[in-house]
Amino acid sequence: MATEIKRPTTTAKKPLKTVEKKNRMQFAFERKNYIILLSGIFLIIVGFLLLAGGGTKDPNQFSYELFSTQRMVTAPIILMLGYITIGVAIMYKEKTNQQEQPPVI
Repeated sequence: MATEIKRPTTTAKKPLKTVEKKNRMQFAFERKNYIILLSGIFLIIVGFLLLAGGGTKDPNQFSYELFSTQRMVTAPIILMLGYITIGVAIMYKEKTNQQEQPPVI
């Protein structure tokens, strides 16, 4: 006759904290991400404000203000820093302890 294999039964309940962590909704961004993102947006706004202006009211007159250091060097550098800051805000993720990470199956 066939013998019945007894499997060990586990009746241990999971701690409440781990169940709450699984059921809790996780957002892609945290508070730090939003702070970095807003600072990047601020840098971009400042960069575009530095680019503005330099024209003349008379279209027949040429203005060398278009080629000032502010518009040719400073504003593009600030704009690039703003875009890089936004990229960092999107990619940034805080490190967590090994105990808090779920096991890899």
